[in-house]
Amino acid sequence: MKNIDDLIENARELKGRGLKSGEIADELNVSRETANWLLTHGDEEDAPPADIHLDWSALGSSSRRLSLVARAMTDLLYEDLGQKPDVVVGIVKAGMPLATLVADEFDAALAEYTPRKQKWSGDDYDDLSGSFSRNFAAVEDSDCVLVDDVVTSGRTMTEAVRFVDENDGNPLSAVVLANKSGEDSIDGVHVNSLLNVVRVE
Repeated sequence: MKNIDDLIENARELKGRGLKSGEIADELNVSRETANWLLTHGDEEDAPPADIHLDWSALGSSSRRLSLVARAMTDLLYEDLGQKPDVVVGIVKAGMPLATLVADEFDAALAEYTPRKQKWSGDDYDDLSGSFSRNFAAVEDSDCVLVDDVVTSGRTMTEAVRFVDENDGNPLSAVVLANKSGEDSIDGVHVNSLLNVVRVE
């Protein structure tokens, strides 16, 4: 995607395919506010929210490249912790392929966390809750690391860290491809990132 018109077109195409606003935000690697703006933007002169779109499809389209990135993410986590975690928590949707590979590198169990933004359709966000999949590992009594693709505002990572804690897991650290939030710690958990995005305005 090269410009804002491409993003608007892609957001509307995803909406037409039945994706909810939160899923669209996740798919385009933008904030919820930006996803809403892309869906509602018309001829009016309303300015888009301050955000940066990251397209990592060159990585996501290749299992070899993803494996190499997962090795780098594992290396960051090990350098941060000096130990292997018991459980790697992948954040749905784009965090799961990376988390699967990181869990394999660590020879750790794999948990899947679906954040509430995946269920969000635009007006009921505070009434929603995230969830762990029963088809994957539990986090109870386990040292955990969290894996996602991008941190934008930090809300999803904050939610995931708290959910691990509420389910009696011990969130030790997190790793992402790119961090757009400007924060290196979220809810007391260090966020390692391969790329830190700094907006110069």
